[in-house]
Amino acid sequence: MDSLTQIVLGASVGEAVAGRKLGNKALLWGGIAGTLPDLDILANPWLDMVEQLAFHRSLTHSFLFALLAAPLLGLLLRRVYPQQRATFRDWTLLFFLGFTTHALLDSCTTWGTQLFWPFSTYGVAFYNIFVVDPLYTVPFLVCVLAVAFYPRLSPKRRYLNYAGLLLSSGYLLFSFGAKAAANHTFEKNLQRQELGYTDYISKPTPLNTVFWSVTAKGEDGFYNGFYSLLDKIPTVQFVYEPQNRQLLAPYRGHPKLERLLEITKGYYAVAPAPERGVYINDLRFGKFDGWRAEGGAYVFVYHVWQDAQGVLQLEEINNRPKVDKPYLKAYWRRILGNS
Repeated sequence: MDSLTQIVLGASVGEAVAGRKLGNKALLWGGIAGTLPDLDILANPWLDMVEQLAFHRSLTHSFLFALLAAPLLGLLLRRVYPQQRATFRDWTLLFFLGFTTHALLDSCTTWGTQLFWPFSTYGVAFYNIFVVDPLYTVPFLVCVLAVAFYPRLSPKRRYLNYAGLLLSSGYLLFSFGAKAAANHTFEKNLQRQELGYTDYISKPTPLNTVFWSVTAKGEDGFYNGFYSLLDKIPTVQFVYEPQNRQLLAPYRGHPKLERLLEITKGYYAVAPAPERGVYINDLRFGKFDGWRAEGGAYVFVYHVWQDAQGVLQLEEINNRPKVDKPYLKAYWRRILGNS
């Protein structure tokens, strides 16, 4: 999730663990615990593109990191604040829960989180919430901000914090239910249209959990479709995308490329690049404007080619739509079920 959301969640967890002993310091250090895992991006200047993709949400997002780092930070903070009522156990629990809730919330998004690193580099992903979702964050933020204005022993402070946790958790539960409803419609349409598939990924479109997209894996390609829970007619129109695996043949076997394909979990399609090499489209994230009749570009694209010395080169290309007023109006209408 985005940094603000992780800070809010961490602050709320900190308050739940030690608010009565630390007051607003629990909010502060909880927010810090909630954002510390994302500092893994500070390693980016020393990593190439594939290493950056592989390292983000790995070490600092793992259960092992939480188990090892939380007691060390707990010991440190106990010495920094020796006069506070919070014990070593309180500080350790604050950091442990701050780290683990951060990692678990990230696992709800499309990118995935290496929860079991270093024993497994698989990115656990539930695909039930977009990386930025105001309906999750804003009510939660309001409750956490209100907490800070009450004394540490005030019952209202505790009730407001629990209200924020309840609202955000309830919304996450709703997102799983919405995903299940969307999946039911996607599966019915795939079967009705006799489109053979072995697996699929469904995920919410940006900023909501009402409008969903799906990518279903066929024998030699993928079927992409969109569905809003508010659609009057539950019919999904699928667009076929050939995988074109054969275009990667000249580059296969290179460790960087193989790791990149592993990160996509097999959800990729290849297309010739205009000048040299090929483009690998990461289908997990789909197209920002794929819901439009004219389609759009994939969000994450990786350019692969060999230079004059025969060395494999990889470059990330990020495509973003022009988000203006007409675009937002059209997007809002599509969320509401109007094609």
